Amino acid sequence: MAPQAASPEAPAAQPIPRLAIPELDKCIQCGFCLQHCPTYRILSVETESPRGRIHLIEAAAQGRIPIDARFEEHMYVCLGCRACETACPSGVKFGTIIEAARAEIGPTGSPLARRLTLLALRHLMPFPGRLRLAAALLRFYQRSGLRSAAHALHLVPRRLAEMETLLPRIPDHFFAPAQEVFPAMGPQRARVGLLSGCVMSVMFADLNEATIRVLQRNGCEVVVPRAQTCCGALNLHSGERDQARAMARRNIDTFLAAGVDAIVINAAGCGSASKEYEVLFRDDPSYSARAAQFSHLCRDVSEFLAELGLVGGLGEVRARVTYQDPCHLAHGQGIRRQPRELLRRIPGVDLVEMSGSDRCCGSAGIYNLTQPEYSRVILDEKVAAIQATGADVVVAPNPGCMLQIAGGVRARGMRVHVHHLIDLIDRAYRAADTA
Repeated sequence: MAPQAASPEAPAAQPIPRLAIPELDKCIQCGFCLQHCPTYRILSVETESPRGRIHLIEAAAQGRIPIDARFEEHMYVCLGCRACETACPSGVKFGTIIEAARAEIGPTGSPLARRLTLLALRHLMPFPGRLRLAAALLRFYQRSGLRSAAHALHLVPRRLAEMETLLPRIPDHFFAPAQEVFPAMGPQRARVGLLSGCVMSVMFADLNEATIRVLQRNGCEVVVPRAQTCCGALNLHSGERDQARAMARRNIDTFLAAGVDAIVINAAGCGSASKEYEVLFRDDPSYSARAAQFSHLCRDVSEFLAELGLVGGLGEVRARVTYQDPCHLAHGQGIRRQPRELLRRIPGVDLVEMSGSDRCCGSAGIYNLTQPEYSRVILDEKVAAIQATGADVVVAPNPGCMLQIAGGVRARGMRVHVHHLIDLIDRAYRAADTA
């Protein structure tokens, strides 16, 4: 059922100057965004479109409506996919607007869900060691028989059981390298820092290791500072802006001290958030200049490798591949060409485009947990588009997209593998070694 619009006759509210952000004034209400918005396509109501949400936020900023449960629902039904930004002729940065609104609300959900979300955002995500411990406990739960026993005894609530279906098998090892610096192979072309990420480090350790190998092969000395932390993207998406700023300061200080030529990021969501530290600190004179310096150093790994140029021979990887544009890569960073160019460099790869490759897959941070019904509708559309290509590999360079799409194709019994771009490039280099 579509959420109801906030009523102009709502109880008296106070103006919120923090919401009177410059981006609101850029919207000319043309409506070009409507058909690009996943929730508007599903619900066909104005309040579930970017234009409608901007109206609501303006009204809240002026004190015409309160920030209540209905306002919260409208803000959190949004995926934050930013497809509207690509469609907008006025250059409205809707991501900045929705994050500001959510900062006034905090995490969404029931009181218990809010407490659990805050626990994770404040006490797990900023601490890589705690995150690895939590993942290790989850791995024990999956493999010890506890999970099977809990389900057999009906101890797992239905909603939690649904969430479990999205979670793949926790890997055997996590990303925690013993060294901070990995030397370049051959003549050094650059010194780069790797933002290893929180989810990437526990769920995709192999991918972080492959990223280092590929960068080394391309003449990069790779620095992986131990003092780095989560980029704060999930905190920003959940209204935890102060915690996100604290994490961002730590990363800014850590990577600027490392003296790198670029900060390479292999997760689209992390890259988008890191490139926008400049916006996050624009009202903080003590950090604005350093944040801008950090943001200007950030590069998605595909963007960086395309600029640098691949060196060395690539072996054959025979696969029919389709490419999923992660929202925060295509819409957030404007990167579409570079990953495709790199895929076409790999011998044996047959790249076939899917319909709506830049439409959201329904992951959107923790959206598939907070709004599972809408997420499933959007995922169904995505999986159908993948199936129509006949591809046996989907490349989706973002951890949330990889988990979401893998869950979707697994649920439908499809024989489709989900990989990151770097997986295939690394495999191509190794194929060349053994040829």
